[in-house]
Amino acid sequence: MRLTQTKAELRAATAVRPRAVVMTMGALHEGHAALLAEARERVGPEGSVVLTIFVNPLQFGPTEDFDRYPRTLASDLAIAKNEGVDLVFNPSRDELYPNEPSITVHPGPLADELEGMVRPGHFGGVLTVVSKLLHLTQPDLALFGEKDYQQLTLIREMVCDLDWNVDIVPVPTVREPDGLAMSSRNRYLDETERDEALVLYRALTAGAKAGMNGPDAVLAAAHSELEAVPSVKIDYLALRAPDLGPVIGPGEARMLIAARVGQTRLIDNISITLR
Repeated sequence: MRLTQTKAELRAATAVRPRAVVMTMGALHEGHAALLAEARERVGPEGSVVLTIFVNPLQFGPTEDFDRYPRTLASDLAIAKNEGVDLVFNPSRDELYPNEPSITVHPGPLADELEGMVRPGHFGGVLTVVSKLLHLTQPDLALFGEKDYQQLTLIREMVCDLDWNVDIVPVPTVREPDGLAMSSRNRYLDETERDEALVLYRALTAGAKAGMNGPDAVLAAAHSELEAVPSVKIDYLALRAPDLGPVIGPGEARMLIAARVGQTRLIDNISITLR
């Protein structure tokens, strides 16, 4: 496994095809390991798996946790090596943004909904860094977790609209045994908050079980679970079509939730079949 920290080193090291990239902000956990394992499986022993680790300042708001976001490079590299990663790109801020960017990616109207209502400008920062990393790594495949479902949807739209020659591969959310979606921010939770956070998954699964009774029943079932833990503050609970447009009739849908547990903000989502 090779560690690169400059764009020049990266360009010199990315000659192997096929190539898959997994983009992260570090603080890797089993969810990231699942992405890397899927990438290794898809490109095979002759291909190359590239992991990027970069805490992207453009996607953090002024009151968010950029400065305290966990940086755990040594353990990240150990996980990467264990999952068969060939190349790690871990640039500094100055390497990736030598100048304050004046041209960024405009993410479109979906970016102002759901997460975008609570975190204005967030997805512009996400799509800008994803665009740069796609350009720098030149992959055949880019793998993203379904836990960040709105991000995944917007990346798919960007790749389609801008004709990027890359396949975007979704990977299902990896959960703890009790259902909590794995997240680098879970380490912020104390023992009590960790127990309270489980209400997010309980609400989503209750909504999924009510799918046979229609959208109103789905939302009612989810809200009923959330009301039992008033200390968890909900930013939004939404039921959308798979492309995050409005739900129209029976079929597949996606329920998304964001909430604050103590000082920690968590997101999750689940696929729901409406009848």
